[in-house]
Amino acid sequence: MIYWDLFLAFFIPNIIGYGGGPAIIPLIEAEVVGRYGWMTSQGFAETLALGNALPSPIATKMAGYVGYEVAGIGGAVVAVAATVVPSLLLMLGALGLLYRHRDSPRVKRMSQWVRPVIAMMMAWLTLGFFTESLAASGIIHTLIIGVVATIALVRFNTHPAFVVIGALVYGGLLLG
Repeated sequence: MIYWDLFLAFFIPNIIGYGGGPAIIPLIEAEVVGRYGWMTSQGFAETLALGNALPSPIATKMAGYVGYEVAGIGGAVVAVAATVVPSLLLMLGALGLLYRHRDSPRVKRMSQWVRPVIAMMMAWLTLGFFTESLAASGIIHTLIIGVVATIALVRFNTHPAFVVIGALVYGGLLLG
């Protein structure tokens, strides 16, 4: 029964919440603290702070931690699955709909616009990172990291994770 409660506690906020992880945190708190009493408000706030300090989506980290605290590894698996299932179902539904209408001229036009939009969004994100890096680290360090990362990615086909780790090491040694 605890697994079912864990599933519902994370599935319902994720299915009715709109806006991603940060937007559904109050809904998760209402379930975890208010409805089931698995944590105190203080404990939930500390878990949220820890989750915000780590990389990856906040909702899955919260689900994994709370699920583990409540019912061990099985609880963590159930809670994370309940967090991911709503998005997975929506994506599978959208994929099925697109696949069914793949020959439609409207779908083809829509697909043609996706790549440029994503490219522009990535360019905007890159520009934002670049300006933040200039402000925080200066032009010399920004150029060194940018040039070395570009060479590693393009010339040597280095995995991006290793490039990020290298930049973190550089920043920790020379900028920390």
